[in-house]
Amino acid sequence: MSKTIFQKIIDHEIPADIVFEDDRCLAFRDVSPQAPTHVLVIPKKPIPSVDALGEEDAELLGHLWLVIRQVAEQLELTNGYRVVANCGADAGQEVPHLHFHLLGGRSMTWPPG
Repeated sequence: MSKTIFQKIIDHEIPADIVFEDDRCLAFRDVSPQAPTHVLVIPKKPIPSVDALGEEDAELLGHLWLVIRQVAEQLELTNGYRVVANCGADAGQEVPHLHFHLLGGRSMTWPPG
């Protein structure tokens, strides 16, 4: 199986505007932002989607949520932000690698679409 674009970013084979990185995850600015702040937070472990999560991923998921909060604070999203995880084609998931969209910098509408 070929590498996803996210795996290539994790491996630093292609450039990205990285705002956070540790041994378990990476956060970088989306190249097609849907809000003034649009960052993707991804695990370095190649998990295709929410549906592919296992019990062994519970600690990693907790870490990802803490990183999301940390990045939101770092980017000064003090008026609020939205976190979205798309699962499958009908939900709009384009890259088969688990990722969370961190959106902020403007008021969000509901329902999202």
